[in-house]
Amino acid sequence: MTAIKITKLDTSNSNFNSQLNEKLAWDETDDFEVQQQVLNIISSVRKNGDKAVLDYSNQFDQTSFKKVSEIELKVETLKHAWDTLSAEKADALQTAANRITSYAEQQKIQSWQYTEDDGTVLGQKITALDKVGLYVPGGKAAYPSSVLMNAIPAKVAGVSELIMVVPTPRGKTNQLVLAAAYIAGVDRIFTIGGAQAIAALAYGTKTIPAVDKIVGPGNIYVATAKKMVFGQVGIDMIAGPSEILVICDGKTNPDWIAMDLFSQAEHDENAQAILISDQQQFLNQVEQSINKLLAEMERKHIIAASLSSRGILIKVNNLKQAAEVANIIAPEHLELSVENPESLNQHIRHAGAIFMGRYTAEALGDYCAGPNHVLPTSSTARYSSPLGVYDFQKRSSIINCSEIGASTLGQTASILARGESLTAHARSAEYRIKS
Repeated sequence: MTAIKITKLDTSNSNFNSQLNEKLAWDETDDFEVQQQVLNIISSVRKNGDKAVLDYSNQFDQTSFKKVSEIELKVETLKHAWDTLSAEKADALQTAANRITSYAEQQKIQSWQYTEDDGTVLGQKITALDKVGLYVPGGKAAYPSSVLMNAIPAKVAGVSELIMVVPTPRGKTNQLVLAAAYIAGVDRIFTIGGAQAIAALAYGTKTIPAVDKIVGPGNIYVATAKKMVFGQVGIDMIAGPSEILVICDGKTNPDWIAMDLFSQAEHDENAQAILISDQQQFLNQVEQSINKLLAEMERKHIIAASLSSRGILIKVNNLKQAAEVANIIAPEHLELSVENPESLNQHIRHAGAIFMGRYTAEALGDYCAGPNHVLPTSSTARYSSPLGVYDFQKRSSIINCSEIGASTLGQTASILARGESLTAHARSAEYRIKS
């Protein structure tokens, strides 16, 4: 293959910031035609329920469903998928599930309260969501790892009913996906996808129950539908293309770093892979490794397109400056491939997941390390976090005033309420003031 030309930036260049912003820009222009299509689909599902879901599934997924009972898979089908899995795949799936569960168990938020001197009790009650919908892509890609990453935290949180939707183009199911659903404790599965599945989960049909929150990745139609139903239900996030940023001190095998960059670039042409180093010679070595190893890759054309259009090699003056640049980028995945990652990590403020040291490949986090692989993209790590148990829990405030507390607080509330000309508020509080 022809050598890839990757963008090279240097922080010593006066135009560095503008050049970096230009390469980071990701503006997936709203497709108004897609929006209109999705709006029509949602409207039809709300109006016609199961019939619309069947019609759209047959149209888009080339299925031949005749009645709505055909779209729900029985638990026995999931168990059979698990029971007939090869020992190697079953062991890998179970190992990943166990590690994800162990990590998720540490994330549970507990209820708490305290009592003030006058006997007033204040606190917070934690409850799990009742019903959650999990969207799992089908067709060209099948992601059993995403089933585990989305379903297990929900179950650890205590979600009562987890409903999964997964398209089955031409009626074909994926054994690993069904097996993952079985061991993750998914309660019901419907073989539908696209915007019609999101609409059904949001508003409910006679067969498909409405949920409280929808999680899981999907194509532009799924993402657009999630945006449109937000408010009716909660959603996890609208994810952009995959990203990886590696900071290296020049002492890691350049082939390792090249392959780490490939691991995200192979997702799609819009994925972004970035390497930052204070060693120019090392940047050159990694570029050589990229061009040497590319020919071996099954998805070499996707990798080449990704690295050519959005890949960046950045030269910095020192590792502290590398951390400063990383905080500007706020990447989905950040590898600290350096001698002392703990020290460098002290300077990192914005990243979805941080992979520490030379031996911690980002790919481990995608499958089996334990932390969730559903991460904020497109610099949203500046204000958001990985998917976790806390995304499936709600917080309710607890206020239990004693007689004395009601009297004392009532005086304060009365003053503030009358200052806002809300007399009923004031009088409601004043009734409880002891004379």
